[in-house]
Amino acid sequence: MAAFMKEVCDMGGMLQQEERNLLSVAYKNVIGPLRRALRITNSVQQKTADERKLKTIAEYKKGLEGKIKQVCDEVQEILIQLIKGAKVEADKSAYDRETAEKLEESHVFFLKMQGDYYRYEAEIEEKINGPVADKALNSYNSAIDAGPTLKPTHPMRLGLALNFLTFYYEIMNNPEKVCELAINAFNGAIAELDTLNEDSYKDSTLIMQLIRDNITLWNCDNGKDSDREG
Repeated sequence: MAAFMKEVCDMGGMLQQEERNLLSVAYKNVIGPLRRALRITNSVQQKTADERKLKTIAEYKKGLEGKIKQVCDEVQEILIQLIKGAKVEADKSAYDRETAEKLEESHVFFLKMQGDYYRYEAEIEEKINGPVADKALNSYNSAIDAGPTLKPTHPMRLGLALNFLTFYYEIMNNPEKVCELAINAFNGAIAELDTLNEDSYKDSTLIMQLIRDNITLWNCDNGKDSDREG
């Protein structure tokens, strides 16, 4: 599926919402098992004392990291062109309001996805201020800037906030920033619940609940961080 969606993207032109979702799901199905395997491998490595086993684990881990980087590089190559095209279209002024909003959403989607795949690569880099982590931060911030008219209850904006929280928690190790972003995103959405439409109600409320759960897990209400990951 990933190879097929890559061919679709290589054809050029803007992707419709269904196509964007297929692109995202296709590569999640590739990167997800690799990331899970790496987490398990890291856990086993930490619990192993046998030198011979450690050598084998290290070789296997290196192979997993190489595959993850390869997938991330492939996705980034696709996204560079999609982001460029989305920005060109979004910058045009000869659109009605509905079309302009869809173009803005598309631009945010690709920048968010770019931030996600830099984040996956940053998990390997394991440096808080490393170059890949910086790229992820820039992409997430660019996604926020690209969606000024998206309402706080818009599922795209909420999904971006949720992933940005994960980045600050897992990569930047900054619980204070995590809590600030989480509370602002949740309260902003709560304040405009009346703007939710039927089409996005389920998606938006689900993401809001995930953000609320993270606020509880990280003890943000008490101004303290917890040991559990989001």
